[in-house]
Amino acid sequence: MKREIIQTKDGSTSILLPDWNETYHSKFGAIQEAKHVFIKNGLSLFEGKSVSILEIGFGTGLNAFITYLEAKNANQSIDYIGVEAYPVSEEDALKMNYVSELEAKSYEEIFLKMHQSDWNERVILDPNFTLEKQNKKFQEIADESKYDLIYFDAFGFRVQPELWSLEIFQIMFKALKPNGILVTYACRSSIKNAMKESGFEVEKLNGPPGKREMLRARKL
Repeated sequence: MKREIIQTKDGSTSILLPDWNETYHSKFGAIQEAKHVFIKNGLSLFEGKSVSILEIGFGTGLNAFITYLEAKNANQSIDYIGVEAYPVSEEDALKMNYVSELEAKSYEEIFLKMHQSDWNERVILDPNFTLEKQNKKFQEIADESKYDLIYFDAFGFRVQPELWSLEIFQIMFKALKPNGILVTYACRSSIKNAMKESGFEVEKLNGPPGKREMLRARKL
């Protein structure tokens, strides 16, 4: 599928799929969306703790890179699994301006390594951060009680409603440890209902710029 590099309103880049009119991140700001949804309302809940993270939709690596920077600053240990069925090419990923926009020049090699490392192999990016990119469909995830936190960052319901189904959220529920958290930018009623039917306790939160609300779900 054709991909185009675009700039979002906070200056950070994203990828547009013209055939779907769908972007990998919010057009209002890729970085500010990632920080609001996945860091402020997800990772920050685990301050001072080692965290096992599953990302649904590794994409451009933005969420992984921001998580690395946040964990580095907090001296936090992270085990990060990113699942992606249709990987972004290394060429396109390295066109993203995240290193400069995040003022993270000293960690540019980490961002490069995230994209140049082999799929389906665990890589130690530093003593406190391991990464494994898994090339498979979300329906193929079979982990049980493994993760503290899920970043659910799939393409939107409008273009891929099957990724927001009861079946998928049952897989997510099973993959989380007790008291584990799932955060997503989405806030559609059918998504909230599928989460609840899967066993999650669900709450609406204020969304990132350009979006009124988002969802956070907890496995009790």
